[in-house]
Amino acid sequence: MLLPISNTPRAYAWGSTSLIAELEGRTPSGAPEAESWYGDYAGSPAVVDDGTGRTLDVALADTGEAPLPYLVKLLAAASSLSIQVHPTKAQAALGFAREEARGIGRDAGDRTYRDDNHKPEIIVAVSDTFRALVGLRPLADTRRLVAALGDSDGIRALSDRLNGADDSVILRDTIAWALSGQAPVADIAEALAGAESAEFAAELDLYRTIAADFPGDAGLLVALLMNLVVLRRGEAMFAPAGVLHAYQDGLGVELMAASDNVLRGGLTPKHIDVAELLDIVDTTPGAVALVPARMVSPGVEAFEVDVPDFALARVVVDGDPVRLALAGPAIALAVRGEVQVAGRDGAVALVPGRAVFLSSDEPEAVVTGAGEVFIAQPGRR
Repeated sequence: MLLPISNTPRAYAWGSTSLIAELEGRTPSGAPEAESWYGDYAGSPAVVDDGTGRTLDVALADTGEAPLPYLVKLLAAASSLSIQVHPTKAQAALGFAREEARGIGRDAGDRTYRDDNHKPEIIVAVSDTFRALVGLRPLADTRRLVAALGDSDGIRALSDRLNGADDSVILRDTIAWALSGQAPVADIAEALAGAESAEFAAELDLYRTIAADFPGDAGLLVALLMNLVVLRRGEAMFAPAGVLHAYQDGLGVELMAASDNVLRGGLTPKHIDVAELLDIVDTTPGAVALVPARMVSPGVEAFEVDVPDFALARVVVDGDPVRLALAGPAIALAVRGEVQVAGRDGAVALVPGRAVFLSSDEPEAVVTGAGEVFIAQPGRR
């Protein structure tokens, strides 16, 4: 069974006003368009384009298909998302049960665990570049960056926090201090305005933008501790449980476990549970390793991460059909050109921004035409 699907972009404030529209070949509306969701997740299930008006969750229930273990998104950022981290599956189950027992409404602003699942995620750049803050920078590098900010009272206070023998403990304590409400955010933002460093020029440029976009937000200090990653088109990064991350700008295809469990660490007006964040976050510093694309067959690249919820492949076709074996229900999302995705009993034509669901009894997806498609399916069990 093949079901053509689409969705309306969600208008989060950090969304780009042009990237999704340009991908789809339409005139921008002028409003931010942040994420288009392709899946059955309750927050914004995809619409089945078969004239029935059904959403994908309803269509799957109608045909006896199980809920999907993953969610595909087209994400377009123009400014920083909140700094965030996701729990492990065990942490999510405990946190969800705890908040259920307390009677906290699942849509309440101070609710942290909205379901009992983890939320590892991978993103692949579709724009020429995609910037993100990911993980915690090696502490020796952060000390050099902070030294470039000058010698104000706020900078000295931050520098003092970064001294000690155990890097992980130092970083955990610094995050706690940054989010305590007592850190000198305004002083550090002022220092950033005039700072210069050849080594950290790209980071300083980004931090000045964050300070302007989020005046007075203590997340600026957390951001100062994080690695800046710049993906080129077709490159991917993975955010497992515990890793701080905040996408900055660019267009990407994101694939995650089906969950809405987010613990925030700044750059947001939303609820921040500092104690829970510190229980979940991994403060081990280090550089970020990208996820290499492995050529598995002509026209097919796989981005392999060790999670059971999802697997992601990129298919580039120009003439000869490209085949991808499927191990469960799949979603194919087009991002370039005009393609057709075929199953056993038919085919669906796709243009950028359109997708098709392939049911669990489809043994393979056959892609023809000329273009680029991302295909999500369950991962290894």
